[in-house]
Amino acid sequence: MLGGGSGTKAASSPSLVNDAVVIDTNLVFSALVSRRARLRELLLTEPGLRLLCPRFLFVELFKHKERIVRATALSEDELLEFLNALLARVEFVDEAAIPMGTWMEARRLCRETDAKDIAFIALALHRQGRLWSGDEELKLGLRAKGFHAFFEP
Repeated sequence: MLGGGSGTKAASSPSLVNDAVVIDTNLVFSALVSRRARLRELLLTEPGLRLLCPRFLFVELFKHKERIVRATALSEDELLEFLNALLARVEFVDEAAIPMGTWMEARRLCRETDAKDIAFIALALHRQGRLWSGDEELKLGLRAKGFHAFFEP
């Protein structure tokens, strides 16, 4: 597991909140590379949302950092400013806090669509939150398996 750096909030207890919204890697990547500022604005300013993400997102961002830098419509300073603001707003949850049964259910829900999304689904299930994703194939697959907890701004 990766530890959070300064400015990140780590969750240690599974408080159940209805305003919890789990953001996935696809959504964060889209916000980082999109020419449209609306998604970035929503992520940073949408009122009443408690944004959650598994720490796994750090791995994904680091793994694809060169691709993000090449694809972004933002200047380097704008990219770093947005990323800093987003990471300050998101509550990062240690995947070890999610019960094994929840992991198994998340795997059942998305193993045929995209196994990389299991951590995000497990977190949404664990926190009884909604998933915010731009991955339409993932959402279609999840709906087919009975998962309907999506955030659609």
